[in-house]
Amino acid sequence: MHEFDPRMQECLENCLVCYRTCLSTAMSHCLEAGEEHTEPSHFRLLVACAEICRTAAHFMLIGTPHHRHLCRECAEICGECAADCERIGDMAECVEACRRCAESCRQMAAWE
Repeated sequence: MHEFDPRMQECLENCLVCYRTCLSTAMSHCLEAGEEHTEPSHFRLLVACAEICRTAAHFMLIGTPHHRHLCRECAEICGECAADCERIGDMAECVEACRRCAESCRQMAAWE
């Protein structure tokens, strides 16, 4: 297995946790809770967040330097997702995963 810098390893893990958490939250919690949880803009944001996290992790795994561009975008989307999940409420796990991923991705985007 490819050896990763500890900072990249942490970012990769945070992206994968956020991917899993956002997708699971959207497909289980939000669909079951209904109301604000299934507003199209909120639901799309959760799914977009999951996908950008998955893609950023994929780019890190394949070792392309373009991961920094994706991490910059990932940080922005994760920040938006955390704020929206917090606004709606009852999604603390998703808020925390998004915030942790956003911070890791901001650091990775700035990493030379």
